[in-house]
Amino acid sequence: MSGTPVHTLNDGTRLPAVGLGTYPLDDAAAEEAVAGALELGYRLVDTALNYGNETGTGRGIARSGVPREEVVVTTKVPGRHQGYEETLASFEESRARLGVEYVDLYLIHWPLPRVDKYVDTWKAMIRLREDGLVRSIGVSNFTAAHLERLERETGVLPSVNQIEMHPLLPQEELRAVHAAKGIVTESWSPLARGREVLEDPSIVAIADDHGVTPGQVVLRWHTQVGAVPIPKSADPGRQRENLDLFGFELTAQELTTIASGRQRRFGGDPESHEEL
Repeated sequence: MSGTPVHTLNDGTRLPAVGLGTYPLDDAAAEEAVAGALELGYRLVDTALNYGNETGTGRGIARSGVPREEVVVTTKVPGRHQGYEETLASFEESRARLGVEYVDLYLIHWPLPRVDKYVDTWKAMIRLREDGLVRSIGVSNFTAAHLERLERETGVLPSVNQIEMHPLLPQEELRAVHAAKGIVTESWSPLARGREVLEDPSIVAIADDHGVTPGQVVLRWHTQVGAVPIPKSADPGRQRENLDLFGFELTAQELTTIASGRQRRFGGDPESHEEL
C-alpha cells in the first residue's frame, strides 16, 4: 500500500486514511481521474452504482497498472436494490461493471427507513463477505439508531459508516458512537460546498501559519479526528494536494477552531432521504 497511513477495521482489513471520491464524474472522467490518482499514490477509490461511473472507475483501476490487491475499491447498493435477493443480484451487476473478482468495501448507500429493508440488505452483505466476494461491509448515512438495529438483529456491526461530514457538520455525537463501537467514520463532501469553508478567515489563517492550503487544513482536520475523507477531484494538481496531508500537525486549538459548533447539512436527512 502507498505511504498514506491506514486504519485497521473491525474485521481486520485495512483502509487508507484518505481516498478519492468520484461523484459526479461520468465514466470517461472517472477513468481518467482514477488512473491518475492511483499513479499519484491513492489506494482508496469510492464509487457507487448510483454514480453511474462504476465502469469508468474499473477501467481506471485496470489502466493504472497498480496491483489489484493494493487498491481498496468501494461501491454501494442503491435504495431500489435493497432486500436480500435484490442485494445479491445488484452486487453481481456492480462487480461486472467494475471488472473485479471481489469488492473491498461494499456499503448500503442510504438506510431508507420508510422502505425498511436495510436489515435484509445487511444480511445479504454478511453472506457476500462470508462467501469471499466482499472483504469488508459497511453503511452510508446511517444514524446511531440504524447502527444499533443492525447490531441487535444480526450481531454484526459495519466496519465503516460513510456520512456527510465537514467543518459545518462535524458530527461529534455520531463519531463518538462510531468510536465506541469500533466503526471507522468516512467523510463524504469533506470540504462542504467549497467556498464557504475554504474562504473562512480562521481556516485561511491556519493554512497560512502552516504553509499549506485551506483545503489541506480541512482534510487534515478530518484525518486528525479519526475520519477518512474522500474528496473528489479530477485535477492532478488538486489530487496531489489532497493526498499531501501528513507533513504537518494541527494543534488542539486549531482543531476546535475549524469545527466551531456549526451545524449545516447540505445533503439529505438520513431519517427521510430516499435515493433509489
